[in-house]
Amino acid sequence: MFFKKNYKEKPLKYWEEKSVMLALPKDNNDDFLKGLFDRVSKIKKVKVLKTKPIEISKPGIILIKYENEEYEIEIFVNKFSIPKTYINKAFYFTNEEINNIKNIDKSLSIFMKYKNNPNKEFKLQLKLALAMVPDLIGLIDESAEKLLPAKWVKLNATSKVEISTNDLYTIQAIYDNKEVWLHTHGLNRFGITELEILDSNKENYNNHYHLINTYASFLIDNKDNINNPRETSSYIGVLKDKTPIVATCISWTIALNFYKKIKLGNIKDRIDSHNGNTSVIFIYKNENDEKNKKISKINEYNNLWGNNPIFFISNKETKRMKELAQERFNYVIEQSQNKDNKIIIKIGLPVPKEYGSLEHIWFELLEVKDNKFKAKLTQEPYNVENIHEGDVGWYTKDDVTDWIIYTKEYKITPKNVYIL
Repeated sequence: MFFKKNYKEKPLKYWEEKSVMLALPKDNNDDFLKGLFDRVSKIKKVKVLKTKPIEISKPGIILIKYENEEYEIEIFVNKFSIPKTYINKAFYFTNEEINNIKNIDKSLSIFMKYKNNPNKEFKLQLKLALAMVPDLIGLIDESAEKLLPAKWVKLNATSKVEISTNDLYTIQAIYDNKEVWLHTHGLNRFGITELEILDSNKENYNNHYHLINTYASFLIDNKDNINNPRETSSYIGVLKDKTPIVATCISWTIALNFYKKIKLGNIKDRIDSHNGNTSVIFIYKNENDEKNKKISKINEYNNLWGNNPIFFISNKETKRMKELAQERFNYVIEQSQNKDNKIIIKIGLPVPKEYGSLEHIWFELLEVKDNKFKAKLTQEPYNVENIHEGDVGWYTKDDVTDWIIYTKEYKITPKNVYIL
């Protein structure tokens, strides 16, 4: 293909080169700076090697060693006002929490250069924020452009379970009457390209959201095995007619030549942002296209999604979800005392060897007694023998792989229990 336009990638911004988080203190004073380095030294597995206090117009520096890696952390005290776009529906905040955050006029900026383990290093930065600002009321993940509730930060920083990969970035949607432009924020800090889907629409953007989410998580989970996603392909799902979803990506500087008539995500939208290390997702329709590097636009699959396309979850994420569901199962026990709540629990049941090891099926919780619970199967299994929809049995926490609590106000999962 002959490309008429030659665009150029711009250098990364500071929040793309490093992970930048803004810790928001409860009070508008500098009291949190007292004893800050000592509190950091008390974080489990953290050894403080060197410190330099904050000076006028100069950052404070703390050099730490954590699990055999050294990290130089820069800290600044900045004036602060909450951007309206950061208060969104991705996380739940009470009116009181939002008002408290709006009244804050300063923050502690924490700059950290990640090295090789995004999930571990993201959690470390959460731990640092909590230690540095003990009366934390919120945390802005500037690199991913999102506001995190203090309760969420505390739950995940103290959890024994690894941070979920899809919590490490955000996907934003820009739309007008016809087009939707999806793009990520937060991947560059891991040494990974940001991702985009151009020329989506309101009928298909939800499927496209899941596609970009699955692909982004795949690239993070396989970071050590994929040197350049622009030169490789990834099998990440299946469409309704069993057509495989094989994704790849190319730099926006080339991709715009495939999308000459788009209104969103064009060169005018890239004057100040989305002009660095960011790539547009394409697909290979078949093995021959993949072999010959013949890419197709995502919207060429628009009529093939159906109601339930399958996107793959990595073994790593499946294991993490199970561990988190079991670690926070005490919330299920607690909320089961309220008979107005409906609780469903996903249980892994053994299947014949030819079908794998476990089939994960939803049950309705009926009763909790000591360390066991009674539950009723809500669906017909595919490959589990001698059990059918409506059957009732006793199980333990070790059988649990996921759960949902339906209260009058909320849908509570292991990921958002901070609401409770």
